[in-house]
Amino acid sequence: MQQIHVQQLAEWLADSARPQPFLLDVRESWECELCQIEGSQHIPMHLVPMRCDELDPQREIVVICHHGGRSMQVAMFLERKGYDSVFNLMGGVEAWACEIEPGMRRY
Repeated sequence: MQQIHVQQLAEWLADSARPQPFLLDVRESWECELCQIEGSQHIPMHLVPMRCDELDPQREIVVICHHGGRSMQVAMFLERKGYDSVFNLMGGVEAWACEIEPGMRRY
């Protein structure tokens, strides 16, 4: 599993020449209702084992949570399941709100 900093992800998302990653938000529903990174898809952490077949194993996946702990666990799980290009967003949406999108609601 690779780690990606929020600034690196922002640059990646802004680069139209590069294939866009699948942004997997593994937080709880109530957290996603408060804020989320635009374009992210929500699958709560506890449902990932049952729904991981919805993810394309050939696509780069960035896993997101609040601070980076849950997303790291999910990223490691996906790697064990054979997903080759999985990234954990270091600092999660909290870091994104602080460094990339200061107007984002925080909790």
